[in-house]
Order: sequence, then C-alpha cells, then structure tokens
Amino acid sequence: MYVNGPAGPAVSATPGNQDQDRGDERRVMVASQIQAREISDPDVLAAMEKVPRHRFVPPDPTLQASAYADTPLPIGHGQTISQPYIVAYMTAALRLPPDARVLEVGTGSGYQAAVLAELAGEVYTIEIVPALATTSREILRDLGYDNVHVRQGDGYGGWPDQAQFDGIIVTAAPDHVPPALVDQLADGARLVIPVGGDSQSMTIITKQEGGSTVEVTLPVRFVPMTGEAQR
Repeated sequence: MYVNGPAGPAVSATPGNQDQDRGDERRVMVASQIQAREISDPDVLAAMEKVPRHRFVPPDPTLQASAYADTPLPIGHGQTISQPYIVAYMTAALRLPPDARVLEVGTGSGYQAAVLAELAGEVYTIEIVPALATTSREILRDLGYDNVHVRQGDGYGGWPDQAQFDGIIVTAAPDHVPPALVDQLADGARLVIPVGGDSQSMTIITKQEGGSTVEVTLPVRFVPMTGEAQR
C-alpha cells in the first residue's frame, strides 16, 4: 500500500456514491496521472480506466470525493489504497504474458488485485489483516472478479502451492527481498517490490536461468511489511 507518491497533475474529484460508474473521472485520472507520466502500455491503461477505484475506497464522503485523486487514501488498519500512478507503474513493470498467473502480497483494499485481474488469467493475493482480507474478497466477488483468489495470512513465504508465477507484486516494504518470492518466480518472470526502511526504492527482480537481475528504479514510500518480514 503506497503511502506517498511523486507529485503530478491534479485531477478534480467529484463527490459521488458507490453506485455511480464515475467513468469520466477515471478517464481524466488515466490521462493526467498515468499517461502524462509516460506509462503507455495499452492494456494497463485500459485496466486503469475500467476498474472502479471508488468501490475500493471506504464510503466516507470525503474519501469518496478523492477516490480518483492523485494520492493514496487510508482504508483503515494503518493501511492505504495506493496512488493510481504507482498501481499502474507496478502493473506495467511486471510485463505480464497473456493468461499469466500472478501473485500479489498485500491485498489491502483489493484495487491492485482487480487491475491485475484485467490483464492476468489468475491472480493469487495474500492479506495479513483479517478484516481487509474479508472486505477485499467481498468487493472483488461483487465486481465479478472470479479469477482473483484471496487468502488471509502472512505473504512473506509466498504461495508455494500455486507456484510458479509469471509475476509477483508486493505492496508493502520489507527491508530485504524475501527469498521465497524469488524462488516462486517462473523463468523470465519479474518480482516488483518496494525495499527499504526509512528510505525505500522500487526494485524489479527478473528471474533467469542460473540467477536473476536486479533493477532499482523509483524512490517510494510504502507501509512496512509486517509479520515474518520483521523478525
């Protein structure tokens, strides 16, 4: 869950309720926050335009008014729904093949899982906070994302029963890369993960035969990964 992101063009937020489509706001969000920052993958842009972010935001009127703003938002339990740009950036960085099997560690609101579900064949997502796992599962089910499988638990060890994955995304920051997540990548697949403590960097690890490559990209600020990652 992204805490604070790089500033970008503002998008006006129109108050609305969860029954409204708010498609115009999504189109403005994609154009001003995502395409303007040079994310051009057409499948990612289409997913970001389709998924109703406001359905994953708590029903508080103030938060609903900011559902398509260029910012993360609180979802309770010390967690956030990530900034739209970061969701798009991490999704594009996975470079998913068609019908991919994807693992997400840190379901949170379920928004990132929904975006992934628009591109992937199957999405496996793990959430350590029981209440968030329950809520996100219900929202994803209500929206018809039958290809998303939500499990409550500690995602540090991944989901070995479903490995290998064509991509793994982590939405909380450990101070090191969990070895099990690299092990559960298919050859050629990517792990996109924020790494660090007070200072964090988005890190992209590509699994290759005989090893892996590591690329450090954006400075970021995510909530810390809890559970076994902190032991």
